[in-house]
Amino acid sequence: MIAASQSLTQLRLISTADYHRMAEVGILGADEQVELIAGQIIQKMPKGPAHSALCKRLEKLLESQLGEHALVRMQDPIQLDDYSEPEPDIAVVRPQDDFYASHHPIPTDVFLILEVADTTLERDLGSKADLYSAAGILDYWVLNLSAQQLHIFREPSPGGYRRQLVLKAPQSVRLQAFPTCEVSVQACFGMA
Repeated sequence: MIAASQSLTQLRLISTADYHRMAEVGILGADEQVELIAGQIIQKMPKGPAHSALCKRLEKLLESQLGEHALVRMQDPIQLDDYSEPEPDIAVVRPQDDFYASHHPIPTDVFLILEVADTTLERDLGSKADLYSAAGILDYWVLNLSAQQLHIFREPSPGGYRRQLVLKAPQSVRLQAFPTCEVSVQACFGMA
């Protein structure tokens, strides 16, 4: 008879170093839409035109308000820890002269992470929020494309964000790191 502890399947978590090596040797293709979350390679969902347009609108909006005070990155990796390297739709990070050529931004470099959710709403509001909170990301936003709502997550803790708000037009919010940068829900969704 097999002991109970021997019968359980154990996962082998993939580290960010392993993940990068897999890409270098061709196990992961250059065009594969994946990200490393909590040691597991997760398939990313394809982005439709409305999702892409909203991301571009937000990129322009944030860049116009923040100027040289921050770098707005689109769907680029953030290394949260040794086992998570998500690629959020938008990350507002501390500027660096080399634009992070030598390493991906880490949590202390991040001012804001923004995800646009259509088919991924449950994951973005659940497991991704928990992941970003555990990493200490101070300002995490999720734009719910279908409901045209902006979910704000603040005050991270190991057990999840302690403060959450849901905004609709005509409400607006200021970035925690840049109190003069105000973003309205109407502007996010391109409403007149």
